[in-house]
Amino acid sequence: MFDIKLIRDDAQAVEVGLKAKNVDVNLENILKKDEQRRALIARADELRAAQNKANDEISALLKEKKDPKEKIAAMKEVSQKISALEPQVKELEDALHGMLIGIPNLAHASVPVGGEDKNEIVNEWGAPKEFSFKPKSHIDIAQDLDIIDFKRGAKLTGSGFILYKGAGARLERALYNFMLDLHTAEHGYKEVLPPVLVNAESMTGTGQLPKMAEDMYKLENDPLYLIPTAEVPVTNIHRDEVLKAEELPIYYTAYTPCFRREAGSYGKDTKGLVRVHQFDKVELVKFVKPENSYDELESLLKNAEKVFQLLDLPYRVLLLASADLSFAAAKCYDIEAYAPGVDAWLEVSSCSNFEDFQARRANIRFKGGEVKKPTYVHTLNGSGVALARCMVAILENYQTEDGSVMIPEVLRPYMGGMVEIKST
Repeated sequence: MFDIKLIRDDAQAVEVGLKAKNVDVNLENILKKDEQRRALIARADELRAAQNKANDEISALLKEKKDPKEKIAAMKEVSQKISALEPQVKELEDALHGMLIGIPNLAHASVPVGGEDKNEIVNEWGAPKEFSFKPKSHIDIAQDLDIIDFKRGAKLTGSGFILYKGAGARLERALYNFMLDLHTAEHGYKEVLPPVLVNAESMTGTGQLPKMAEDMYKLENDPLYLIPTAEVPVTNIHRDEVLKAEELPIYYTAYTPCFRREAGSYGKDTKGLVRVHQFDKVELVKFVKPENSYDELESLLKNAEKVFQLLDLPYRVLLLASADLSFAAAKCYDIEAYAPGVDAWLEVSSCSNFEDFQARRANIRFKGGEVKKPTYVHTLNGSGVALARCMVAILENYQTEDGSVMIPEVLRPYMGGMVEIKST
C-alpha cells in the first residue's frame, strides 16, 4: 500500500518518482479525497466530544434530580449527526484505499531512471562456453534424449505445460533439492512448504492484486488463486502480525510449482521452456529491520548467485532501471544465465527489496528494544532459483557433440552418481 504521508509531505517528489516508473497518477485528486476524509473525521471527533460532554451533564442532572430531557434531546441530535457522517467517512476511505492500492512503489535513489535500455550490467561471472560444434537448443536436446515431452505436456493440459520424463524428471528434482539444501545449510534460511492456493488477501498483500489479476489463474468455484510464486504465501505467513524485534531478520526458503497465465505474451517464446505457464522454483523471502534492508538485498543476491557458481553456469547481474521494476519493488537485480543453444541471456532470478510497501499492504510490523511502537518491517524476496530456464541453461551448456548432456558435478549426488544423460 502506498503511504499517503509521502504524498501529503511532498507530492512533487512522489510525482517525479512515479514518472520514473512510467506511471501517471492524479495526486491532486488523492489529496482532495484525503482532506475531505480528514475533515469529516475531525468533525466526527468534535461531535463525539460533545456527546461525551452531554453524557456527563445528563449524569450530573440525574444526580441532582433535575430534568435531563433537553440535554437528552440535544444528545440524540448529536448522535444522528455522527451516524450521518460515518457512511460518508467510509465512502471516502474506500475511495482513497482504491486509489492508493493501485500506486506502485517508488524506485530507490540508487536505481537508474528509465526503461529496459537503462538497465545496468553490474557483475558478470564466467564466460559463454565456446563449442567445437553448433550447439543445439534445449528443445532438440530434450527430445533427442527423451527427457521432456512437450507434445504430451500440451496434450495433458495445453500449450506452456511440460511433461518431464526419466532423467529429465530426476534432474528437475535434483535441482530443487540441491537449492533447498544450499539455502538451508549454508545461507541460514528456514525451509517451509506452503499451499499453492491462496486467497485474495494474500495476493493483495504482495501486490499481485489488483494490478496483475489477468496474469493469475483463479478458481471458478472458490475465491482462491494458484500462486504465481512462493513469494505470495511465504510473505503472507506473517500477515496481520506484530513480530518481536529480536526475531528479525527472518529468512524463509520454499520450493513450489508456480502458475502464470502470461497474459499478453502469446506468440513470444511459445516453444520449449523459456516461457511456460507452470514451472518449479525455489524462493527466498526475508523479513528485516528497515535500516538493514539494502545490505540484506546484497546478501540475497549473493545467495542466488551461489547457485549458478556451483552449477558452473555463466551469468550476469543486471540492476533494473526504474520503469523496468515490478509494481512492488524499490530496487531489483536480475540474474541472467547464458543459453548457447538459443543464443540468449535468460532471466533466471530476480532479487528485490520492497522496503515497507508489501508490509503496509499485508500489515506486517515489529516492535521491541528501541522500537517502542509497531513499525513496518521491510520485505525482500529472490528466486533461488527459477528452474525452467535454469534447466535450459544446463542442457544447453552441458551438451556434448555426441548428443549427451553431462551432469553438473554438484548435482551428481542428487542423481544417484549419474555423470551424464545419454540416449538409450
